[in-house]
Amino acid sequence: MSRIFSGVQPTGNLHLGNYLGAIRNFVELQAEENSECIYCVVDLHAITVWQDPAALRANTREVAAAYLAAGIDPKRSIIFNQSAVSAHAELAWVFNCVARLGWLNRMTQFKEKAGKHRENASVGLYAYPNLMAADILAYKATHVPVGEDQKQHLELTRDIAQKFNNDFGVDFFPMTEPLIFGAATRVMSLRDGSKKMSKSDPSDYSRINLTDGPDEIARKVRKAKTDPHPLPETTEGLEGRPEARNLVGIFAALSGRDVADVLGEFGGQQFSAFKAALVDLAVEKLGPMGAEMKRLMADSAYVDDVLRDGAKRAAAIATPIMDEVKDIVGFLRP
Repeated sequence: MSRIFSGVQPTGNLHLGNYLGAIRNFVELQAEENSECIYCVVDLHAITVWQDPAALRANTREVAAAYLAAGIDPKRSIIFNQSAVSAHAELAWVFNCVARLGWLNRMTQFKEKAGKHRENASVGLYAYPNLMAADILAYKATHVPVGEDQKQHLELTRDIAQKFNNDFGVDFFPMTEPLIFGAATRVMSLRDGSKKMSKSDPSDYSRINLTDGPDEIARKVRKAKTDPHPLPETTEGLEGRPEARNLVGIFAALSGRDVADVLGEFGGQQFSAFKAALVDLAVEKLGPMGAEMKRLMADSAYVDDVLRDGAKRAAAIATPIMDEVKDIVGFLRP
């Protein structure tokens, strides 16, 4: 049996990119036979930059609500928040002592997030990849769905697992394999096709939020940046046209078709006709999920019960693994 682990940060404004790039794939993986899926709300990762405590609690529930609204079954899969299972933090410290500074210095995401003010970044942001490794290996996960921007961190996870095994002469942690999904794993901004759709973009028109209603979805799609030319009839015609590529990719992902097929239908047409079809599709696919998310977010007691039950089930897997780690390392246990 394969064991799949992944998570989403609770930093607010979940959007279409989060759904197409991650959450939708979680639902598909859940349907596979002989797979055990563990889906986390990674609140420990969130505090690598300062979070308002009340907002963090609300955002944690929002991610859990998104999981449920998208179709993740809390009976078949495990849904919980990371901080509720102590093995994540405990194993992260062990991995802080296994990973090498040189490895972390090569992590490109830290350089991008810290920017020019690297000396003011938190130690947590720097050591983030070690915690990610702990998230995965606390469950001995065999597979992790990752985007292209997380591949380097998964490679580090494998390096840490191998070094731990070598240091202590054991065959304990697995070499976790990536699951990389193809189409629309990188959804770009509706205002600038060269930038990834982001929850931190100051313009709400840059993204479709998962809680947007039909009117908001329609307004954002209609205002999405395009170029003056008709849609091309082949994929080669999308070269050098980032906004066109982005909108066609979104349509393809939401409809379960490939880009060439979409261009076969809409190639040669103006963006106005294509956008009208994209509005109808996006409202059809995202509208019910957004409504269900809002309903669940209003029922915080139910969401908290799901997270509490998931944390118990997650801990039942992680705690025995962490106990073995302590024995391997040489810690005395009461």
